[in-house]
Amino acid sequence: MAAKYESWASSSTVRATMRANRRRDTKPELAVRRLVHAAGLRYRVDARPLPLLNRRADLVFTRAKVAVMIDGCYWHGCPKHGIAARTNADYWSAKISRNVERDQETNALLRAAGWTVIRAWEHEDPALVCERIISQVRGRYH
Repeated sequence: MAAKYESWASSSTVRATMRANRRRDTKPELAVRRLVHAAGLRYRVDARPLPLLNRRADLVFTRAKVAVMIDGCYWHGCPKHGIAARTNADYWSAKISRNVERDQETNALLRAAGWTVIRAWEHEDPALVCERIISQVRGRYH
């Protein structure tokens, strides 16, 4: 007989909240995408820069080989805004540490494959993030 599944969530309310979190189309991501699109650049959304690597970027400029990730402060351990969980702290601390390690590994793998990686925090000004993206994408064509 199979073992009964035990949720990682500390309560059914927490589980429902966590399941409702979006992987794509977050407000910070949409703000950046609107500005980049208005500047005339076209990109893929929530795509794998490297087809054989199970990692996704929020915006992918395939011809310029630029991958953009808009990271959430909580999920990716922002040094400025990242906060420790009050409930189930050991689980979440380990989870966020793994996320940070995976982000660093992703950066290294993409760079080794010739990609430019842009990581922005959700709290950054979308206009400034857009400027960084435009500079890198247009710079890769010259």
